[in-house]
Amino acid sequence: MYLTDEQQAILNGEKGETMAKVMKTLVMYGDAFGADKLIPITSEYNHLVTSFGLKMISPVYELMDQLIQAGAVSTQKFSMDPRPVDKNVPANFLQNLIFNKIMYAKQDFYEDQLQQLGLLDQDAFTCACYLDQVGNKPQKGEILSWAESSAVVYANSVLGARCNRNSGIMDIMGSIAGCVPHFGLVTDEGRKAAWIVKVETTKKPEAQLLGSAIGMKVMEDVPYIYGMDKWLTNGLDDSACAYLKDFGAATASNGAVGLYHMHNLTPEACEQGESLIVENARVYVIDDAELQRVQDSYPVIWKNKDAKPRLCFVGCPHMSLQQLKDWTEAVEQGLKNAGNKKVLIPTVFTSAPGVIREFEKTEYAQRLKATGVVLSYICPLMYMNNPLCGSMPVITCSNKLRTYTTARYYTEGEILEKITKGGNR
Repeated sequence: MYLTDEQQAILNGEKGETMAKVMKTLVMYGDAFGADKLIPITSEYNHLVTSFGLKMISPVYELMDQLIQAGAVSTQKFSMDPRPVDKNVPANFLQNLIFNKIMYAKQDFYEDQLQQLGLLDQDAFTCACYLDQVGNKPQKGEILSWAESSAVVYANSVLGARCNRNSGIMDIMGSIAGCVPHFGLVTDEGRKAAWIVKVETTKKPEAQLLGSAIGMKVMEDVPYIYGMDKWLTNGLDDSACAYLKDFGAATASNGAVGLYHMHNLTPEACEQGESLIVENARVYVIDDAELQRVQDSYPVIWKNKDAKPRLCFVGCPHMSLQQLKDWTEAVEQGLKNAGNKKVLIPTVFTSAPGVIREFEKTEYAQRLKATGVVLSYICPLMYMNNPLCGSMPVITCSNKLRTYTTARYYTEGEILEKITKGGNR
């Protein structure tokens, strides 16, 4: 691997042993993937995925202490994935005991470390850092060192930034050194599409379901998707971006997609078109029957498959401001149609702290509260990692949450009906 004189000097220990180890880590990472060089990070901010203070990850705290003591802090301020605990989210005494005394007992300690390392601000905890109310929205072509899969695929695809699907801890290593290995999705060749996906559904497909189908088919490859401009007719407006946020999260979690191109919609597809597709690309056709097949294939891993849902999560990844407004109206209308005043299943909507602040300035906040829905900044996945919570029958319209936990997937329409009208199945 080619290193600049400055990079080689750091590797040789010119800036101390700790910085040498940081650089060595990046070089070894790049070597593993055949990188030819290290390239500068060009974004203003970074985003880190490891946001939870689990007691068991003591090596992380030791590493952070070494970095802080050596002054090897991030060259960028950074946002974080969501916090794992919120007292407003329904949990019983034993569940809270496990959360606060066993699982996430180091949360305050860890957040103090993060502040010393360069945390953007106290509220910069969200998986959707690119939302306008958060302030970490990279520009087209910028080089990133992110690890959160749903954020990486959004940044690459919708914003046209460049970032590999890094692992946790590698994200801060790149930020400290100010560079990342040159391979994969940061290269022109690595951004070419190996799959052609033709969406031929009779109605606008569910974002999380379509993303799941594509992710499970193409895995880590890049797909070039036709047919969605029929449904997303106003370009990359707020509605389309929210759709692509959820779609991309499903491609990244149900498969390993780090970038997709959408014909006539995403920036590189608009600029370069079909030249992004490699020769002899494979083809995947998605129609209504295929989406139904995919949904029917999801396993139900509840102990009692006919159990009444005890909790519902909407917002994995975190909801946008417009999504919160739209869902408020939908819940209100659903309750009105059913003759109910409050949701019949405890329901939690999750969003970024900055988005929640803006939402609370609107009339929608009190309207949502009146429906009985809880609004939280929590990470639903971290909540479900509590074994006492994971054993509950939880429902969601998030394919990411379904993939990583015991939560059961339903489409948005099905979720709305369940929380406003009730019903076990």
